Amino acid sequence: MEYIIVPVVFILIYLAIRAVWRKKKWHEPNTPFPSSWRVELTQHIAFYNSLNPEEKKLFEYEVQEFLLNCKITPVETEINLTDKLMVASSAVIPIFAFPDWKYYNLQEVLVYEGNFDEGFQTESTENHIMGMVGTGYMEGKMILSKTALEKGFSNASDKGNTAIHEFIHLIDKMDGATDGIPELLLDKQYIIPWLNIIHKEIDNIWENKSDINPYGGTSPTEFLAVAGEYFFEKAHLMEEKHPELYKMMEMMFRQKMDKRKLQLKSADVGRNAPCPCGSGKKYKYCCGGNG
Repeated sequence: MEYIIVPVVFILIYLAIRAVWRKKKWHEPNTPFPSSWRVELTQHIAFYNSLNPEEKKLFEYEVQEFLLNCKITPVETEINLTDKLMVASSAVIPIFAFPDWKYYNLQEVLVYEGNFDEGFQTESTENHIMGMVGTGYMEGKMILSKTALEKGFSNASDKGNTAIHEFIHLIDKMDGATDGIPELLLDKQYIIPWLNIIHKEIDNIWENKSDINPYGGTSPTEFLAVAGEYFFEKAHLMEEKHPELYKMMEMMFRQKMDKRKLQLKSADVGRNAPCPCGSGKKYKYCCGGNG
């Protein structure tokens, strides 16, 4: 028996050391948040616009921290600053109430132009996948469709956001199992009530008695991610139509999304226009200045 136990011990030690090493490698921002990034967030991220000034500072810090620690790589396409900030915002939104959260299980996000299949091919009759969390040799990676990424932030209240969906899968996976039970967010006493809600809502989906995306009815794993999209995109409607589910999601993510007014500020920002950051100053004297 000893010859079996010893390797297991070494594996556990190796995993513990690797976890500590990876935490030491996590970099924290040491430069001011770029003013141009602030304008981009204001114009494209409705969640950011719903925050108060102090919350915006925290959001900016977490976006900057994510981009320091996670590589975003285009695959046969081109991405710009807006795309990168959308990816980072998708990571931050679900865990915004957890300022110490680190995505240690993600090193790179691959961005394709459009949808892809399970073999990551875009020119295929099966290219219906918009986002995926990698496993096996793709462990530590996420794959996103740029088209789906941008669409998810173009409408602030359509119940859908592919990138947020995938980051919720990643959050679910961090406890060791992608099973629809995010144990790092959910206290043990709420696991059974959460499972009961899942089964009830999935039954309603299959009986055509629910406005939740039918994809959420395929498994508890997908239900968590689909419900998360709904919660962060259209909380008022979820609270109205699914009050029990809304309360559980609110407790899980520790955010009162029904209190947030999600809006996009997409107007062109001229130097003499009010600064998008909401300071009340002209853009040229605020985020658009050289200082």
